[in-house]
Amino acid sequence: MGISIVIPAFNEEKYLAQTLGVLQKEKGISEVIVVDDGSEDLTSEIAKLFTDQVITLESNYGKGEALRRGFAASSGDILVCLDSDLGESARFVRELYLPVLVGQADMSIAVLPPAHKRGGFGLVKGLARRGIRQLTGFDPTSPLSGQRAFTREAVSKISSWEGRFGIEVGMTIDIMRSGMRIMEVPVPFSHRETGRDISGFVHRGKQFMDVGKVLGRKWIWR
Repeated sequence: MGISIVIPAFNEEKYLAQTLGVLQKEKGISEVIVVDDGSEDLTSEIAKLFTDQVITLESNYGKGEALRRGFAASSGDILVCLDSDLGESARFVRELYLPVLVGQADMSIAVLPPAHKRGGFGLVKGLARRGIRQLTGFDPTSPLSGQRAFTREAVSKISSWEGRFGIEVGMTIDIMRSGMRIMEVPVPFSHRETGRDISGFVHRGKQFMDVGKVLGRKWIWR
């Protein structure tokens, strides 16, 4: 059963090589696809050194469209999306996709260890969690986790590829509404964290807006 890894990346030249280098060594992975979402640095050039396929988008469309393009180009029976900055911790990817591989779940979501430094105040996560619970009955621990594995059928249930930081919330609602099985699994992934500084608060503000928009659309079409 083929396993395709899809990594959306925007200006990730600093972190991408280490993540891809680790994935190259992992047994059982059929292909690794990087979708360069309109980067202005050397993301594409670095990706070409390590991957089976690099898809270069002409503009920064957002994570949702990058994932849609990557999944459409993939050939595996199991599709895995990972962030580009996992570095050495990418070696734990099998723990993420194993529940899907053995038929326990149609989508698995990685629950990461606690952050090393203080981030936001939980507003975005709280909004996402409450929205998913109210719309589906599922109460996720990690509603914003970008590390996920899917059956190809589960991916086909995603009705809209919300542009940016709302994609995970949207896909969770769509897959849950379709009656498929979702499982959260602890995986010791690690990646860069946003702190309580101006850039961190700007990032979380964008997240809050995008998640709110997705929940609003899903509520209207419930």
